[in-house]
Amino acid sequence: MTARTAAAGLALLLAATACTAPAPPRGQGGTGGTAAGTACERPAGPPAAETATTIDVIEQAYFCILGSYYGGAALDARSLLTAGFAALARELDRHGRDLPEATMPALTGDRKADWAAFETAFRKITGQVPGLGDQPAVVTLEAIVASLGDNHARWTHGLARPPGHYDGDGYGLGLQASADGPQVHGNPAAAVPPLFVTAVHGGAARAAGLRPGDVIESIDGSAPFIGGKATAAIAALYEPYPRARPVRLSLLREGTGRRWSVTLRPGLYQRDLAELQVVRSRLLNDDVAYVRVAGFAPDSANRALRAIARLRAGRTLAGVVLDLRGNGGGSPDEAVRLVSAFAHGQVTAYQCAGDGRCETSRTDDTVELVGLPLVVLVDRSCASACEHFSSAVKALGAGRLVGTRTAGVISGPAQAYRLGNHTTLSLPGKRHLGPRREVIDRIGVPPDHYAPLTPRDAAAGRDPALAQGLRLLREAS
Repeated sequence: MTARTAAAGLALLLAATACTAPAPPRGQGGTGGTAAGTACERPAGPPAAETATTIDVIEQAYFCILGSYYGGAALDARSLLTAGFAALARELDRHGRDLPEATMPALTGDRKADWAAFETAFRKITGQVPGLGDQPAVVTLEAIVASLGDNHARWTHGLARPPGHYDGDGYGLGLQASADGPQVHGNPAAAVPPLFVTAVHGGAARAAGLRPGDVIESIDGSAPFIGGKATAAIAALYEPYPRARPVRLSLLREGTGRRWSVTLRPGLYQRDLAELQVVRSRLLNDDVAYVRVAGFAPDSANRALRAIARLRAGRTLAGVVLDLRGNGGGSPDEAVRLVSAFAHGQVTAYQCAGDGRCETSRTDDTVELVGLPLVVLVDRSCASACEHFSSAVKALGAGRLVGTRTAGVISGPAQAYRLGNHTTLSLPGKRHLGPRREVIDRIGVPPDHYAPLTPRDAAAGRDPALAQGLRLLREAS
């Protein structure tokens, strides 16, 4: 995966605390004991090595969702079990092992009784198809979590560093495309055509001679967009280890009209030092502080503010450009702290429980105001805490947003729970609303000034959003 995709995946869990519970003894599914006491308890220590996924782990996750997920109390649990059983049936068929008795048990709406019926059917079916390992359980649990339709609900499992990996290495195809990880995995409807290369970080993409601006016309023979809507094919660009596979791309270089195909094989590559820096800064036009914040990691707000102060020393600045493009989120506290340098005494967001009660997030008025005009560069990969920051800037009139609409991947802050096989289930316990109680999830934050990047811009090294931001600051000075 690319540096940006890795940052996005990590960012969604930065603020989460882990919880754990031992799996219930075999044969006790349907008793409801998991839901009452052990589904989502805190861990006693660091996680051990991952073990096989079993029906007991699925039970733990099922009751954890019902007890801890936002709106879990009102959720029709039959939707979870139906999605899980459908995935199980597809997996049997995929291996040519379908069974006449692999039918969905009758469900009544009683959560405990329905679980007992589901567990009995699952054990009976999987007991007749040896040789598939824990894959039937894996696809079942993946489908249960996916059925929530929540971009911050996820089950993290089977992910490990590839052999020979060192901190700072990248893994994947070595390219960045205009449809990025937060869109592809969290809100694919936010992606718009065409799909094109925006950056080449190394690895197979660099070795194959790909350049920014190259249009990706097909991925493994499938179109990335059909009727203007993103397809599942785009996800192949960002598959992590060990699921990543070679990808065949058909490409167009608009400047020359050249069309060609290439197969990229995922692997390790060394990332540039600049890619590893969460906060980067430089002076533009001798009077504008440009600060890029790649993610809201711990202390990122302080680092951004220190960068502005360094660039301001000994000169008069016309304003600040905060570049949040590709910022996959992270700590909401860091987002609040940074917005507090541009507005005081204001609400930045609401976090609302399933019963409608909301907690208010307010600016931290101990943060010194910067007192300079602000432009924030955003794109469709600005997600989660990045959208918290962007929506607050827009609603509070603290600055102007330039670029494209954000990702719309901000359902709510996720809490992490450790399951009995040492995998992690992350669930939002509250829903995020903007400063005006507006829904941002699935919608995104619209820019004040629309300035999209095109393939020709990328090929020529032009940055229309930055150029527009600098014009706005000149007009304000």
